[in-house]
Amino acid sequence: MRRQVSVGRTVAWVLLAILLIVTLFPFYWMLRTAFSDNTQLPGHPSSLLPVESTLGAFKRVLGLATIEEAQAQGGSGAAVNFWLYLRNSLIVATVTTVCQVFFSAMAAYAFARLRWPGRDKVFALFLAALMVPPIFTTLPNFVLIKNLGLLNSFAGIILPGAFMTPFAIFFLRQFFLGINRELEEAAMIDGAGHRLIFFRLVIPMSAAPIATLGILTYINSWNDYFWPLLVGQQENVRVLTVALGVFRSQTPQGGPDWAGLMAATLIAALPMIILFLAFAKRITNSIGFSGIK
Repeated sequence: MRRQVSVGRTVAWVLLAILLIVTLFPFYWMLRTAFSDNTQLPGHPSSLLPVESTLGAFKRVLGLATIEEAQAQGGSGAAVNFWLYLRNSLIVATVTTVCQVFFSAMAAYAFARLRWPGRDKVFALFLAALMVPPIFTTLPNFVLIKNLGLLNSFAGIILPGAFMTPFAIFFLRQFFLGINRELEEAAMIDGAGHRLIFFRLVIPMSAAPIATLGILTYINSWNDYFWPLLVGQQENVRVLTVALGVFRSQTPQGGPDWAGLMAATLIAALPMIILFLAFAKRITNSIGFSGIK
């Protein structure tokens, strides 16, 4: 017998489809612009397909086009050291992720498995920090980094986010609380201390949420713009997100190089898109487990 689809379900699917289109359309528009000829874009502003399809924008971004070719295609002709910015972003995102996940795991273990006076109150204080907008801590952090003489250095960009965040501690603590305490007690009977239990028992059993936290931290660090812009203005430490802003400011012939900017944005976002597609199920499952949206 054929099952009838209810009106409510049909409306839900239609709304979901509309929401999906609205969400994905900016990404499609970025692709359409990146593969278009920048000189022809102003004449076809409403075209849904690439205008005079070309890979010129990608060649300009990757430094494969000469100055004459770039200017002929609507580019500025200025050199963009894409690979240096990509290297800087990899360094910042990787070091930040490794440090933040490691220190947050230790803090989460202390909040979840150790008993010490005032533990719950201190944890509540950490949770309260989730309510503080990041902009409130930006200025004190900037003054501290400046006084330490770490402006325009990788250390200055990485340090504020290297140790731990309230979200990371809460995320891991939720999982650590679910670990069977009898396993921990059995290890103590065998003579294991908390350090051994943490590295030999808790960390291996928590590989999935730790990997998920690492992916989320890496994506956030990769996409961060404001803090690297404040403390890393010199080219040798400039990350890719900041470099895209500089690329946008290079205005050739009275109009921005939109095709080049979208091509650079697509290349910059590509590693994160691949990372998310590879671990999408794990990320959504763990976010649902932690209750964080």
